[in-house]
Amino acid sequence: MTEIHDEMKSTVKTISPVRREIDIELSAAAAAEVNERVVGEFTAKAKLPGFRPGKAPVAVILQKFGHDIDHEVIDRLLPEALHHALEDNGIRTVGVPSVEDVSYQAGGPLRFKAVVETWPEFDLPPYKKLILKKREAVVTDEDVDQTIKDLRRKHAEYRPVDDRGVKDGYYVAVEIQGRDTQTRRLMPSERVVVLAGNEKNDPAINENISGLRANEEKSFTHVYPADFQRKKFAGKTIEYTLKIQSVKEMVFPEVNDEFAKQIGEFENAEALRAKIREELTTVKAKEAKRETSKDAVQAVLAQATIELPETVVQEEMEAVLKNIASQLPRQGITREAAEAIRLRAREQAELNLREHLVIRKIAQAEGFTVTEDDVDAEIRSIAAANGIPPARALENFKDEEGRESLKGTMLARRTVDFLVAQAIIK
Repeated sequence: MTEIHDEMKSTVKTISPVRREIDIELSAAAAAEVNERVVGEFTAKAKLPGFRPGKAPVAVILQKFGHDIDHEVIDRLLPEALHHALEDNGIRTVGVPSVEDVSYQAGGPLRFKAVVETWPEFDLPPYKKLILKKREAVVTDEDVDQTIKDLRRKHAEYRPVDDRGVKDGYYVAVEIQGRDTQTRRLMPSERVVVLAGNEKNDPAINENISGLRANEEKSFTHVYPADFQRKKFAGKTIEYTLKIQSVKEMVFPEVNDEFAKQIGEFENAEALRAKIREELTTVKAKEAKRETSKDAVQAVLAQATIELPETVVQEEMEAVLKNIASQLPRQGITREAAEAIRLRAREQAELNLREHLVIRKIAQAEGFTVTEDDVDAEIRSIAAANGIPPARALENFKDEEGRESLKGTMLARRTVDFLVAQAIIK
C-alpha cells in the first residue's frame, strides 16, 4: 500500500505574515489506489437493472457513478494530504483552511491549493531597561472623606416624612395609573418607589410629585415627545392619577466615636480614618502596580509590528462583545452606538491578542516555565485568600483546561513582573 506522505509534493508561498498559500499535488499512483477501493465499494453496493448486486461491470459503474466516485476519492485524500503538507512545512494553522482549485480525474494526480492563516512571526523589540513613569500610591483627605461618606450612606436610616412635602432626594412610594387620551384605554395601575428628582425617573412623575405629602393625590396630563425612549409612551398624551403612599428621607449618621465603634469596634473616629487611609493606600498601591505592569507591556508593544490573523481577531472580538453586552442596559441601542461598540470591541480584541503574543514570546526567550507544583501552590494560595479548604480548591482545578488556564495566567504574571523588575522607573 502506497504511503500518501511519500507520494506527494507541496510548495508554500507567503502571502503575508499570517497567511500562507500551499500548492499540493498527490501522485496519480496514490490516487489510483484509493480510486480502486472506492470503485470496488460502489460496485458492491450498486443496484442496477439487469445485474445482480456486486456483479455489474466496472465500465457500467464508472458510467453511472463516475462523478460521485471522483468526489469520494477527493474527500478521502484531500484532508490527509493537507495534513501532511502542513506537517512537512512546519505550519501551525489557526481557523479552518480554505481549499481552492481542486483538480482530479480518475487516472491522474490530485491537485489543490490551500490558503491558511497562522500565528504571526515577528521579532521582539528590546524589552529590558524600559523607561517607565513612576506611579504614586497617593491617598488624599478627599479619598478618605468619600469612603466615610459611602459608609454613612450604607448605614443610613430611612425615616418617614409626614410634616412636609416631597423634595429632591426623598424616597417616595407612588401609586400611579394612566389613560391614553386618544384610545381612552386605561393602563394597569403601578406601584413604584422612586428617588425624587432622579433623572432616570419617568418625567411625568418627576414633574408632579414635588411638594406632595403622604396620602395626597394629584391628577395631571403629560405629553411625551415622539422620540421618548420608552416606545409605548412615545408621542402619546397620557392622563394620570397619582397617589403618594409614603415619603421617606435618608438620614445619615454623624461621624463620631460612636459611629466608629459601630462600623468596626474602632476606639474613636480618628482610628477609623486611620484604618481607612491604610486600606486605601494598599488598594492604591495595587492599582499603581497594575498600571505599571500595563505601561511595561505597552512600552514593548509600541516598538513591535504584529499582524494578526483575522480568524483569531473575530473570535476574540466575539468574546469581548459578549462581555460588553452583559454590562449594557436592556433597552435597545441605536445603530450608530452599536457600530461604535463593535469598533471598540475590535480594538480591544487586537490589543488583547498582541499583548498575549508579546508576553508569550518574552517568556519563551527568557525560558520561563510554570510547573504542576507551581500550579498546586497557586491554588492553595487562592484557597487561603478566600477561606476555602485547599482540598476543595484543588478539586475545582482538577480538569486540564482549568489548570492550563491558570498556568497561562501565572506565566504571564511572572513575565510582566520580570519586565517591571528590569525597567528603569522615573
